[in-house]
Amino acid sequence: MEAAFPKTRMDSPAASQFRGKRVHFIGVGGSGMSGLARMLMDAGAIVSGSEPRPGPQTFELIRRGAKISRDQIGELLSNEIDLVVRTAAVPDNNGEMVAANALRLKIVKYAQMLGMVMGERFGVAVAGTHGKSTTSAMIAFALRECGADPSFVIGGTAPQLGGSSHSGSGRTFVAEACEFDRSFHNLRPKVALITNVESDHLDYYKDIDEIVGSFRDFAGRVPSDGVIIANGKDRHVTQALSGLLTRVEMVGMEQEYIWSTRILGIDNGCYRGEVSYRNRPVGTLHLAIAGEHNLMNATMAAAACFACEIDIGDAIAALSRFEGVDRRMTVMGRYHGATVVDDYGHHPTVIRTTLKALRERFDPRRLICIFQPHQHSRTRSLLEDFAASFVLADETIVPDIFFVRDSEAERQRVTSADLVDRVKANGQKAMHLASFGQIVEYLKTNAREDDLIVTMGAGNIWEIGRDLTGEV
Repeated sequence: MEAAFPKTRMDSPAASQFRGKRVHFIGVGGSGMSGLARMLMDAGAIVSGSEPRPGPQTFELIRRGAKISRDQIGELLSNEIDLVVRTAAVPDNNGEMVAANALRLKIVKYAQMLGMVMGERFGVAVAGTHGKSTTSAMIAFALRECGADPSFVIGGTAPQLGGSSHSGSGRTFVAEACEFDRSFHNLRPKVALITNVESDHLDYYKDIDEIVGSFRDFAGRVPSDGVIIANGKDRHVTQALSGLLTRVEMVGMEQEYIWSTRILGIDNGCYRGEVSYRNRPVGTLHLAIAGEHNLMNATMAAAACFACEIDIGDAIAALSRFEGVDRRMTVMGRYHGATVVDDYGHHPTVIRTTLKALRERFDPRRLICIFQPHQHSRTRSLLEDFAASFVLADETIVPDIFFVRDSEAERQRVTSADLVDRVKANGQKAMHLASFGQIVEYLKTNAREDDLIVTMGAGNIWEIGRDLTGEV
């Protein structure tokens, strides 16, 4: 069986345009920024930066020779700097931004830099409303297991990968492609994946039609000799890809797509499935992580590995050894006989699929879900969908909404109590406990043997699980 492209995965990247250039990163400590900084250093760039809250990734850059300041006042900036890279979190009035503008230095956003670095490599970009981090990590893990040494930047920490980013010696670069702010329009991947397209980021996009159009623009950035690997069962994905000239390989479960997987069984919540390519069986996935949705993610990852010239049988075997990404159904420990699990899910579809997977995995006596809404605008725009997503929970507890980006006016338009009222109207048991302290005390009193306590959300909700399981 011939793969999609000529051999590229073992090649080293070509000489970089950044060799010898001085590049400064404002906020270099994040997973994405630090990953790009390492890749530029490996390409011969002279890297400096700032990071008010340095961590292991920052100290590693310093160890390798980067000059990094804790202060963001511009003391490392000069006319010799060729390029300044900023994170989306850095405001225009940041001291270092002000200094860079005063020096008339060229400034780019992280997403723009990601695109420039990807342009020098064989890019694999994973887009979608959800599933990006797990699918990206699966691809990077399988490529590494199969002898390649890819670079990658993913949105979560994968213990088997040693973190969330890596500068590899191979030419392949795997990265998440985020649709917020249309940042993924900066990428030029050779292989693009679209896991799904749903309503989200409605503080930025007007409606689902505008979101579909944005994904279409992203897909249009894949060259004619590239390939788009996409969810064939998602009508919005199909709509976004309609009429494109670039080759599209649809993926699905239990149906005849170019890539399909037939479910063979389930063991402790982990699915087994026979993968077929153009109706020909090519291997069996036996997942080490729970959930039918992860069987779909793994099938898409296998297709991506094949497009990177990896033997499909080897890729499938490697994906069966993948153990997941932190904050994706992560077991934190036990409290008084109850199992405590943490998950990043913050979209209604993810909540539903995750609760289903957790029930299959643990078969609990009761499932108590503590859900921290992320953003007032998201909560308001998807309120009814959120309210219907907890049907598999025996009890739902909602703290105050995690504040991100929203205006004060938006904050006044919806509260956690509004979500609780809607959940109750659907016949489910739910309550609003504003603070983490109140929730911890409630759980200490009410947790029982064989309960499953699940903390969910993109904010700091994991602290509740830490507080429970950290006790002797």
